[in-house]
Amino acid sequence: MAPLSTRLLMQRGRPKSDRLGKIRSLDLSGLNLLSEDLDLNLLGRLKQLQELDLSDNQLETLPADLGLPHLHVLHCANNQLRDVTPLCQFPQLEELSLEGNPFLTVSDSLKVTFLLPELRKFNGKDASTTRSKAENLNRELTTRVATHWRKFMAALSPEEQAKAQANFVKSAVGNVRYGPVLLSKFTQWRVQMISEELVASGRTHAREADMPEGPHKATATQEPRARPVALRRPGDTPLSLSPQKRVCTSPLVPVEGSLVGSDSSQLEPLYFLQCHSKNNSPSDLKTQLWACAFEPAWDEGTHSGAGALGMAPAGATWKGGEQGGTESLKCHPGQEERPLWTTGNVFTRLISQTGQAGATSQTVATCGGEAVCVIDCQTGIVLHKYKVPGEEFFSVAWTTLTVVTQTGHKKRWNVLAAAGLRGLVRLLHVQAGFCCGLIRGHKKAIATLCFSPTHETHLFTASYDKRIILWDIGTPNQDYEFQASHLLTLDTTSTPLRLCPVAPCPDAYLLAGCEGGCCCWDVRLDQPQKRRVCEVEFIFSEGSEASGQRVDGLAFVNEDVVASKGSSLGTICLWSWSQTWQGRGSQPTVAVVVLARLQWSPTILAYFSLSTCPDKGLVLCGDEQGSVWIYDVRPLLAQRSPPQAAPQAPTQILKWPQPQALGQTVTKTMVNTVVASPTFTYLIALTDSNIVAIWRRGEP
Repeated sequence: MAPLSTRLLMQRGRPKSDRLGKIRSLDLSGLNLLSEDLDLNLLGRLKQLQELDLSDNQLETLPADLGLPHLHVLHCANNQLRDVTPLCQFPQLEELSLEGNPFLTVSDSLKVTFLLPELRKFNGKDASTTRSKAENLNRELTTRVATHWRKFMAALSPEEQAKAQANFVKSAVGNVRYGPVLLSKFTQWRVQMISEELVASGRTHAREADMPEGPHKATATQEPRARPVALRRPGDTPLSLSPQKRVCTSPLVPVEGSLVGSDSSQLEPLYFLQCHSKNNSPSDLKTQLWACAFEPAWDEGTHSGAGALGMAPAGATWKGGEQGGTESLKCHPGQEERPLWTTGNVFTRLISQTGQAGATSQTVATCGGEAVCVIDCQTGIVLHKYKVPGEEFFSVAWTTLTVVTQTGHKKRWNVLAAAGLRGLVRLLHVQAGFCCGLIRGHKKAIATLCFSPTHETHLFTASYDKRIILWDIGTPNQDYEFQASHLLTLDTTSTPLRLCPVAPCPDAYLLAGCEGGCCCWDVRLDQPQKRRVCEVEFIFSEGSEASGQRVDGLAFVNEDVVASKGSSLGTICLWSWSQTWQGRGSQPTVAVVVLARLQWSPTILAYFSLSTCPDKGLVLCGDEQGSVWIYDVRPLLAQRSPPQAAPQAPTQILKWPQPQALGQTVTKTMVNTVVASPTFTYLIALTDSNIVAIWRRGEP
């Protein structure tokens, strides 16, 4: 590209003028400009310029002093920018586009909100959400830096304090931590600024950065809507329920307050997020959310995303988005697929928040509608969002793979599997921000999936085609491509809804809750048959009429005890795997050995998935009123007496907190899924109204 000239600027400027000083809009997009091509003397003559388009060039940085004091709109999409701090020279900027800059991260997007106080639109979206997240982070960081300052200076004499102040900034940057690793560049940047201010002032409290509050999230009103009666899942038999039947008329158990026992503490609501909205509509309170899973903990030194393998994926198109190391990324695993990756809190609308953030095990994946989101529970920030138009995601599952880099070093990184209506499994490298594998094997929608707890590459998928398939996804090659192999096919007589490897022998047996009951398969790979039928069906009461009842909740509480739901109205059953299996004999059906029954909602609605927190001995389940039922079953299981006839009441019921959305209180919703982090620090509830609810357990 030839250097910029006065003639070129006049040709591309608006309004047409023979004087650069009168141009208000300038389009320099698509000229393959390098950073050094931006002539400061020439551009500095554009004294009235309000809009500048530098998209689709090769810019690696913006000059520190372009001399454009009245610039209100700047487009820099699809460049190679690595730093956003030069943007501070445009304090009047109201609209900014940085899409397609693969070296910018979610931290850079948060920085932008500090650097540009007048910014209203960022990458085509309202900037208020990103600004709100940055404000929350800044408040917490300010508090933590001030606390570190007091501790740092407390043990020093006045003479030592004067000398040590120069070292405080370095100490604060190295020791003050908050939020996920993906935000570390932003948090360190802010910690350094706050620390330098403290040192300069010599005070014990840092001033929070002045940031315009911007418009609040939702102010429009919405008329109350009846609960839709559409299918909750695609299936062979339509579920037809009237709106009246979707309201439970029986009273709930009046149990509230804290959990009992050594882990007694109060669960406090933190965030209520709309992050799965159709077409990113803030008025979407109908998208159904189905499944979530906490990300496995990262090993030290492995949280490096795409850099862990040292290369970008072949065939992937980096399309910069609002935030994140990969910003928005489109990949094309099939001709019909056009998924969109977005990193950062772009499409999320924070409805309300209270409480304080917490500790570890804080990253969770959620799915529903056409999107899969990865959320940091501590900050409420959506770190990544993966969208496939026309898809409806029903299930997600994590695994941690060991891969070998080009230099021969072993690395551990997490892969997220997601599946749903189209019957395809997508393997998502969340940290790098792209879909690195697509598995086709089912003829109908996939209801659920799970990884083997003992083989990190073994994946079970269960479909409405009445088949469960065991895959070996393998490890990706240097082009980030998976080549999955088909290991087993398990035939079912009804739609499988929940999968559960048997805890004491996950390599040998698989449990599945199905529309027609609870079944078990032999999944040992040393057996010759590659297609197998159900080995035994479990029934939950005496008499043959008890078989064939839907089981839509299934999970192990510990190595022996199974929690299941759906076979009996208004109860959750706890039964012993070992005692049941020992009494099996050669019969195709066997009655489970019931240890206890737990009282649950008397609703006739189905597909409320239960979960367990084995480390804490908890069983969790949502209901049709938006409540979360929590059971501490350790005291119950410790009893040696026969099970009581009456179901046991829950330890606690979390009532729906009724957050505000669109200026109206969401008074009722259905909680489809409840999952707790392994340490029971966070609890996630997914609803039928496009709300992800996050609670945090306070200190005992």
